[in-house]
Amino acid sequence: MKADAIKLDGKAAGSVDLDDAIFGLDPRADILHRVVRWQRAKAQQGTHSTLGKSDVSYSTKKIYRQKGTGGARHGSKKAPIFRHGGIYKGPQPRSHAHDLTKKFRKLGLRHALSAKVAAGELVVLDVAEIKDVKTSMLAKQVGALGWKRALIIDGASVNEDFARAARNIANLDVLPSVGANVYDILRSDTLVLTKAGVEALEARLK
Repeated sequence: MKADAIKLDGKAAGSVDLDDAIFGLDPRADILHRVVRWQRAKAQQGTHSTLGKSDVSYSTKKIYRQKGTGGARHGSKKAPIFRHGGIYKGPQPRSHAHDLTKKFRKLGLRHALSAKVAAGELVVLDVAEIKDVKTSMLAKQVGALGWKRALIIDGASVNEDFARAARNIANLDVLPSVGANVYDILRSDTLVLTKAGVEALEARLK
């Protein structure tokens, strides 16, 4: 399929051919869900921790005699039923990551790109470059284009001046093609691909 390309000032910049095998799929929510779930699980820190009975700092003295009290037998105030006692089977540091094959992750990225095309939320940009390295200038251009929450994906590398101008603009993210991922693509309102970004993604996903 063909897509029109534009410049940052909104003027036309020709057109590009988009591979139907990458941008023309019928998006499947189940595939996107699995990839996003894998991605977010891998990003979890897993640093939650509680102190068990053997970890809490408390006296180990037997709290009262074994027999004759009419109450249950106890040997330590560290037991989970007491205040300041250990937590029974509480969370411990661990990894939440689970496996997902590379083939399936690539498939998820194809469906995410196709979902943006199907929703009419894909914009092809000629080049992500700016003459004056000023955040205010870039913010004005982005506002004129109507990009509210945009993700810009460039080629193998991002222009340093452009990245510097964009880094302080709220709801505008800039990534090289290697950083393209399903979660960031789906959470953006507008996906902006440079011509170099389109070529790099097609080479990566074929």
